[in-house]
Amino acid sequence: MSKQNFGMPNMGQLMKQAQKMQKQMEEAQEKLADLTVTATVGGGIVEVVASANKEIRNVTIKEEAVDPDDIETLEDLVMTAVNEALRQAEELSQKEMAKITGGNLPPGMGGLF
Repeated sequence: MSKQNFGMPNMGQLMKQAQKMQKQMEEAQEKLADLTVTATVGGGIVEVVASANKEIRNVTIKEEAVDPDDIETLEDLVMTAVNEALRQAEELSQKEMAKITGGNLPPGMGGLF
């Protein structure tokens, strides 16, 4: 009797494909560290730069944003800028990873990259 795999790839092929995808994902993660996004709020008073792998690289606060009597507004501006930068970073990360996976990441996997 001969074995039939009914159109299923053999384990060797699957391992090669998995290794290739793993290498591509590692290369993409290195690339993500170099890609940045910039978020500005308050008409440019606060600016946050983040890498596509979701690391904050720089925070710039213009002098006119610093009011000792109103720290809460500055805190809100910084929080808003950081959240927007991270949102943009996530979006960029997912776009870059989709180039490798063809957009076929399992649910919840996008945040891993």
